[in-house]
Amino acid sequence: MAKVYDVPADVLIGRLAEILKNEDIPAPSWIPFVKTGAHADKPPQDREWWHTRCASLMRKIYLHGPIGINELRKEYGGGKPSGYGAAHHRDAGGAIIRNAVHGLEKLGYIEKVEKKGRIVSKQGMQKLDKLATEILKELIVENPHLKVYT
Repeated sequence: MAKVYDVPADVLIGRLAEILKNEDIPAPSWIPFVKTGAHADKPPQDREWWHTRCASLMRKIYLHGPIGINELRKEYGGGKPSGYGAAHHRDAGGAIIRNAVHGLEKLGYIEKVEKKGRIVSKQGMQKLDKLATEILKELIVENPHLKVYT
């Protein structure tokens, strides 16, 4: 069985976002108007960015868990230009990450570890590993050299 490490991140996140659209993950009403952090100039241009962010968070927690909200804010942050000097790092918005994590917890894909952060639950790990296996099988058809990773 393939793991999340064995498939390209963009393919996995895109496919997982499509799956999460069909599940009951609530998107807040303020989603069309909000920027993703102080470093961003505009709101995201993709209308379905909420599900993509949820899928990305699930993958990031799978890889780096247990991880807290503050560490995730640092990961999703970016540089904000300050005049003629170099850009300074700004963290991403906490409400976006917090709401997405709470929605994933309600679905049972993520669970909280006291004093450490969030980890992917057994159900979430099974979902991600099954999806990674499907993606790897499709990639093997295109490129037979990838059969080493099965």
